[in-house]
Amino acid sequence: MTSRVDERAADFEVIDRFDGGIGWIAHPDERMRRASHALEIDGEVWVIDPVDADGVDELLAEFGTVAGVVTLLDRHKRDATAVANRHDVEVYLPDWFDGVAEDLDAPIVRFGAELADTGLEAHVVRKSRFWQEVALYDPADGTLIVPESVGGSSYFLARGERLGVHPALRAIPPREQLGGFEPDRVLVGHGSGVLEDAGEALADALAGSRRRMPWLYGRIVGEQLPI
Repeated sequence: MTSRVDERAADFEVIDRFDGGIGWIAHPDERMRRASHALEIDGEVWVIDPVDADGVDELLAEFGTVAGVVTLLDRHKRDATAVANRHDVEVYLPDWFDGVAEDLDAPIVRFGAELADTGLEAHVVRKSRFWQEVALYDPADGTLIVPESVGGSSYFLARGERLGVHPALRAIPPREQLGGFEPDRVLVGHGSGVLEDAGEALADALAGSRRRMPWLYGRIVGEQLPI
């Protein structure tokens, strides 16, 4: 299985469909399973960390007119430029992100504690030289979007988990940053999200992160070894 595919996808897999939002994976067979999302707010569509694919515009049109493209992780520039320029909208970046805007060939708008006037709250998850990450939370419907610190791809998940802490953060899980949420759904940047009992899944991921770390690391190493 290829870790990541960089060419434009001819198709995509729909994930995380709910009233007011949708997700897709442009290259379902890649190991990273990079997930993109769109949220409908007052008839406008906000596209989150998109990986482009043929047919994505038709999917977005089901929810309304694209208002902006949002990048929530410094490494998730992905296809933000292409999607924003095609829809003649701006790319929205957290106001403290450094070294990201320079790589985006599109108009940039910075945001702080709230994304534009959407009601979506922006919460800092990691703020360092090597990892800049913001989560979005919609208090109106309980949707939490975490682009990297937790995920649903196989390499995030220890045995029995529906949501897992990133392998690099297992020893220091983001309990302070994410532990206060009781979301109705959690959408993630890698793999499918959790649409049922999401608060329970998030709490379990954070609480069991260190305890399950040896099992997950052992599986990851085993998958890299030649058969």
